[in-house]
Amino acid sequence: MNKKDYSYYLPGKNLALKPAVPRDSSKLFVYDTQKDKIILDKFFDLDKYIPKESFLVLNDTKVLPARITMTKESGGKVVVLLLVNEIDGNIVPALVDRKINVGEFLNFSTGEVLRIKNQEENIFNLEFKFDRQKLFSILEKSGTMPIPPYLKKTSLSRDELVRKYQTIFAHNKGSSAAPTASLHFTDNVFARLKSKGIEKYFVTLHVGLGTFAPLSDENLEKKKLHKEYYEVDETTLRLIEASKSRGRKLISVGTTVTRTLESWAYTGLQKDKTDLFIYPPHDFKMVDGLLTNFHLPESSLMMLVEAFLQYKGAKKTLVELYKTAIDNDFRFYSFGDAMLIV
Repeated sequence: MNKKDYSYYLPGKNLALKPAVPRDSSKLFVYDTQKDKIILDKFFDLDKYIPKESFLVLNDTKVLPARITMTKESGGKVVVLLLVNEIDGNIVPALVDRKINVGEFLNFSTGEVLRIKNQEENIFNLEFKFDRQKLFSILEKSGTMPIPPYLKKTSLSRDELVRKYQTIFAHNKGSSAAPTASLHFTDNVFARLKSKGIEKYFVTLHVGLGTFAPLSDENLEKKKLHKEYYEVDETTLRLIEASKSRGRKLISVGTTVTRTLESWAYTGLQKDKTDLFIYPPHDFKMVDGLLTNFHLPESSLMMLVEAFLQYKGAKKTLVELYKTAIDNDFRFYSFGDAMLIV
């Protein structure tokens, strides 16, 4: 695994700072691995390229506006990013923008407090003594979206980000980042897919900020990634298994869904925290097609997509496909365009 194999240069004009309007007017890059054929279209035409006898699996996690300004006991202000996807009981890990001390209390404007229980490197573990849903309610009212660093220059307001950095079907609260491949979907796209008999099922993986973190030497050495909680409920599992047994092709919407399904296939656990690192070569047990966005250079996400290309016997590498996308003015990263690999 050489990170340099996943390097590429992205011109500034190809960095998407806000989503397409409407969502489904984003571009769609289709790569047919069997024919070694590239098609460039719009996302609203997705149904044209999903193979017959296929079904979609999507991630129904909901991003919480988990960055919030709190008050220290001294009266000073501190910006806290709560890693809500890593809540364990009544402990929530957090990143903080300035010095705080173990044992201190941080106050929300609503009066509730968090106690700084301990520190592990740059992560503080904060203890809360009220209902988790109360914590979520505070964040939804007063927090801001935990957007990745490359979106800091976006012109979108706080309220616009709350709406746009979220899928239209977001349901299960708990993510620190959006499953961005799903941001393109609209009711119209789903209606067109349904008219062709393409069903959809939902799983949950609460996305962490680790999805944006650069690969470390430890990741490469141990072949493990950050842990993320996933869940496949019993009904959905049976529907997926039944569809697969009938020969229907599973189209995974995003790397988070892929990680969920492959984790379940390898462990048999329907609920767990996965640290699965998918890189070439990888024998995919569940996924037949992949819908994804364009990812950061030298990232674990690029490695996952490259692994899928190799699994499908693709003649082109991901970096080669990215070059074609850049040459055709595709927009990259969270608010960027989509790629379908079949």
